[in-house]
Amino acid sequence: MKPVKSAEEIFNMYYLDVRCHLLETAAALDRFDRYGSDALKNDPRYRKIQAALDLLKDCQPQRTERFLNLFSEEA
Repeated sequence: MKPVKSAEEIFNMYYLDVRCHLLETAAALDRFDRYGSDALKNDPRYRKIQAALDLLKDCQPQRTERFLNLFSEEA
């Protein structure tokens, strides 16, 4: 049986990937802002992105499931 990895080992494995995805997300949000995110405030997709950002930082369990449910809902 394979030994269970520690939280630190898991963190080390995923850190660079997570950092890369967060950087891409930050860049996209900057582009939205640069070209007028105010025009997007009524777009249901933009609101889902904002809700997803809140969900990611709320530190509650089952973020993956809640994230998927958020984006599977009809606009």
